[in-house]
Amino acid sequence: MSDINVAIVGLGFGAEFIPIYQRLKGVNMYAICQRTQSKLDEVGDKYGIAKRYTSYEDLLADPDVHAVHINSPIPDHGQQSIKALKAGKHVACTVPMATSLDECKQIIDLCKETGLKYMMMETVVYAREFLFMKELYEKGELGKVQFLRATHQQDMEGWPGYWPGLPPMYYATHCVGPILGLMGSQAEYVSCFGSGTIAEEMHACYGSPFAIETCHIKMKDSDLSAQVVRSLFDVARQYRESFEVYGTKKSVEWPLIEHDPLVIHTAKKPEPEIPEEVQCPDFAHYLPEEIQLFTKGGVYGGDSGEDHLSFTQGAGHGGSHPHLVWQFVKMLQTGQDSYPNAVQSANITCTGILAHESALKGGEIVRLPEWTLS
Repeated sequence: MSDINVAIVGLGFGAEFIPIYQRLKGVNMYAICQRTQSKLDEVGDKYGIAKRYTSYEDLLADPDVHAVHINSPIPDHGQQSIKALKAGKHVACTVPMATSLDECKQIIDLCKETGLKYMMMETVVYAREFLFMKELYEKGELGKVQFLRATHQQDMEGWPGYWPGLPPMYYATHCVGPILGLMGSQAEYVSCFGSGTIAEEMHACYGSPFAIETCHIKMKDSDLSAQVVRSLFDVARQYRESFEVYGTKKSVEWPLIEHDPLVIHTAKKPEPEIPEEVQCPDFAHYLPEEIQLFTKGGVYGGDSGEDHLSFTQGAGHGGSHPHLVWQFVKMLQTGQDSYPNAVQSANITCTGILAHESALKGGEIVRLPEWTLS
């Protein structure tokens, strides 16, 4: 097919992806959208993008836009994705997919009706640490997987807008994504408990008092379960997105302190020799050559790297950004779904939504809807 015209919506986190799209062959970084004109022009001038929209509706009315990459606030994800699909655009959307089951189902139904593609841009399932564990699993080095665990703890005090009081599990995709993605699993049902109490002035924001939510996930058609721990406010903890897998031959654990090495435990060794610290390799070789440099920290601009020296790109989220762009573009070029597609994204997102529902009911088991299972 001819070059795919991509439009990026939201230029905070979204601006991170512009230079990747610009370097990737077969893609035209066609347009950007931001409500604030000054921010729109600042980014547009910096990256030489002529098509600029302050109105999302005007962007969707442009027939030359083939796909949108949405990086707006969490409450907007569902409706903006639905509007884009109704306008005939393919969709990539940062996490989570939506904030309600109804919006998730509408996105699935629209993809089925139109044949358009949807991908939730979950960073952890393309972070180098996850790719390393997945490679070990696929090579059989882990043996039989027995259990999976993930945590995402972050202090969001002072964050504006919709963040105060957000139920921890409403934003659990960084945990649920790798748990389900490692083996291509689906969540069948969940049981979740709330623990502790956030500041009282935040309780009314979402009707949730919980400082921490801890969820058990039962995998469909499997003997496996997994655990997710999530916190956002009033918990003393350094930022941590972690994923751990426990197998019969080897287990891999995320470090307790950011930037420390992974730890691999190998069965049947003398006890002192079981754990081994391992520096995680990079997986740039999975990518087209022209965007491999974006898996690591650095300042990049034009072909020489000398333009836009104020912009640092690539170090965050485990080097996942170029992998996400490549997976989305490849999906549009080939017609073959990348992970996670619409149904998989809904299963991941609804796991968190329903986990919070379970916590409000004292840990009651809540089943995932059939339409999230393929």
